[in-house]
Amino acid sequence: MGDPAPKHRTFEELLAEIDRLPEYLSGEILEPGQLRVLPRPDAPHRRAVAQCERALYYLSPMDTPGDGAWWIEREAAIRFGDRLFNPDLAGFRVTRSPEQPDEYPITLLPDWCCEVLSPSTARDDRRIKLPHYARSGVGWVWLIDPEIRLLEVWQTERERPLLVASAAEDETPRLPPFDLEINLAPFWILPKPVEPSSP
Repeated sequence: MGDPAPKHRTFEELLAEIDRLPEYLSGEILEPGQLRVLPRPDAPHRRAVAQCERALYYLSPMDTPGDGAWWIEREAAIRFGDRLFNPDLAGFRVTRSPEQPDEYPITLLPDWCCEVLSPSTARDDRRIKLPHYARSGVGWVWLIDPEIRLLEVWQTERERPLLVASAAEDETPRLPPFDLEINLAPFWILPKPVEPSSP
């Protein structure tokens, strides 16, 4: 007789395991029953997230009353059925959620998600998370790549992600779904100057 098949861990069991992780690690359930544990992001990743969050700061209900207001959450644990994603940023229109989401994990579907790509996450962000966001009904997804200094805007069409815009370097585009211009220059860490070679 062979070894018994490994037990399929439930969402609740995996969530409890995530909750026990030390602060320098984060966990997601990208596929049902499977836990992905990663170290916290590096400096280029953290900078892009912080600058994107800062650019969207004035969309908060305190500063933008009415239909243009958003709740922006950083690294919130969001449940998608039997999966758990921690998008770098997630946005909820105040017209859909008058109160800021305050559950754990969040079960309300975001209207927008942003993933900042890094060497350890880029493949799964594109191959697993982007199409799953679209299948789940997230209307908009931004993918930001600090290494090549590129921001891509994906819109969900018939449960599939469709690339509708991109911007790079020091552009100041007006990117959906937000009605404001965003200066991308602060998103990127400038390369270190090359030391002149000695004669």
